[in-house]
Amino acid sequence: MKRFEYKIVDTRDVPTGGMFKGRKREDVEAYLCSLGFEGWELVNVDFRELEGGLEFAGVMKKEV
Repeated sequence: MKRFEYKIVDTRDVPTGGMFKGRKREDVEAYLCSLGFEGWELVNVDFRELEGGLEFAGVMKKEV
């Protein structure tokens, strides 16, 4: 039987260029790609595009 580990991720986890700068689409994509290289798969996500930035919350999983 397969076993999985789960991880909740959101906008606060994404590094940005500065404390008061909004997170850009490229920042979020780079962050999610880095998790993908670690074996995590995005299984659910909610994106909201705002003026000057992007917010999201998601669920990741990987096999243990």
